[in-house]
Amino acid sequence: MTLSVLLMGVFVGFLVGLTGVGGASLLTPILILIGIHPSIAVGTDLLYNSITKLFGTIQHWRQKTIDFKLVKMLAMGSIPGVIVAVLFLKLFDSFFNNQELMIKHALGYVLILVAFATLFKVFFGHKLKENRWQLKSLQEKRGLTITIGAVLGFIVGLTSIGSGSLYAIAMLYFFRMNPAQLVGTDIAHAFFLASAAGILHASMGNVNYTLVLNLLIGSIPGVLIGSMMSTKAPTHVLRIIIASLVLISGIKLI
Repeated sequence: MTLSVLLMGVFVGFLVGLTGVGGASLLTPILILIGIHPSIAVGTDLLYNSITKLFGTIQHWRQKTIDFKLVKMLAMGSIPGVIVAVLFLKLFDSFFNNQELMIKHALGYVLILVAFATLFKVFFGHKLKENRWQLKSLQEKRGLTITIGAVLGFIVGLTSIGSGSLYAIAMLYFFRMNPAQLVGTDIAHAFFLASAAGILHASMGNVNYTLVLNLLIGSIPGVLIGSMMSTKAPTHVLRIIIASLVLISGIKLI
């Protein structure tokens, strides 16, 4: 099991480094498909994600490519959203005792959403023109920003998926920033969100720490190798292929 998890970490890390596609949308369904309980898969992935996002946040902080005002405003919605999602999972299980089925179905629908979001970003991300929302100041969009944070935060708390990909699409459409700042802000917010969600799931016993450690050991060299090869690989084609695989995984889980 340890060797297979290490290799899984290498594989997921490699694909993330190569294409930039979110690790959670790849890792969580794989964990469930190899027999990990859905709630453990979600909690483990969130904690794993928070650790990996920490290194990305430090790097972007050094490069000054993080809009901390936007991170703070999104977190004002996303952290409460995550708390509500985790409490909802606990209450739902105590009343209906079918938490596993609910997580699988929610995960399936969110994977389909992430797949379409990834394809949208690949085909249309660079074609988006300035809209009225982008022209407004952050303070004018305060309510909208907090609402986006809360809705997507709930989804992340429920499924572990979307802390990067779904927020990236929202930032792309509603906020005006350069590509480096969008990536940096997205990663920094994802770190705080995944950390909060991971801690909450850990408090409920939904984290396999040995699994987290093995995934980290495997994914670090995987990310480095993938990042080095990313300049030579046809990343657009690979993103389309991975998005298609994520879409199929989502359909299978419903």
